[in-house]
Amino acid sequence: MMTRTNRAQILNKVPAVTFDFWLIKLLAVTVGETAADYMNLDLDLGLATTSWIMSGLLFVALALQFAQLRYVPWIYWLTVVLISVVGTLVTDNLVDNFGVSLQTTTLFFSLMLAVTFTLWYASEKTLSIHTITTTRRETFYWLAVLFTFALGTAAGDLTAEGLGLGYLQTGVIFGSIIAAIAIAYYALNLNGILAFWLAYILTRPLGASLGDLFAQPAQHGGLDFGTTVASFIFLACIAALVLFMTLTQANRNGMAATTGNTAPE
Repeated sequence: MMTRTNRAQILNKVPAVTFDFWLIKLLAVTVGETAADYMNLDLDLGLATTSWIMSGLLFVALALQFAQLRYVPWIYWLTVVLISVVGTLVTDNLVDNFGVSLQTTTLFFSLMLAVTFTLWYASEKTLSIHTITTTRRETFYWLAVLFTFALGTAAGDLTAEGLGLGYLQTGVIFGSIIAAIAIAYYALNLNGILAFWLAYILTRPLGASLGDLFAQPAQHGGLDFGTTVASFIFLACIAALVLFMTLTQANRNGMAATTGNTAPE
């Protein structure tokens, strides 16, 4: 007979937080930066058209994600990639089309994220991603993810461009902060949920800095791969990791079935 805890683990809509989780998340946010620039600038679609297209695709991906009864790797990570792009575009629209400063944008999304976490905790008494087992919790989760991407874009641009530190130095700064959080978690018993969300927020500006470092021309401090090449490189890496995750989960489910640890019909 399956326990309530085991059933919650199987029905959780978010993957386990492992090394490959962080690796693919970093790649996804990097694609969010390069793909948005590719569609907006290289394809000359403009911010408005790019935003409408990507928002429509995100809506479809979210509908697929919410329709699932458990974590499905390719649907989940497709949603992450698309929400990363949309989060970047939201910030870019505010700054480029509406003239909102990066400082104001950073503060605004910090407040929106804080409000989301406050309402989530008030409603569910937890911010853990290990129990995303209801529609309400999943709604709070994806809303928080969207704001982390928008906030990370604003904070990364503010550091790299607004403060003039450049992409490489910005990446080193945010990477160092993430390393400090990891040390605080493993060595100093920092709360796991707090450590997760801090690292989740900061991987966005780290990924954006890496994306710009690869894509931007040398005179702007980049490696001059271009947004097209950079986007396809990172997308190929994501596809390979998602395939690995899918095969790994299928193997895990098969082992669970042979041991009788399956959900009742």
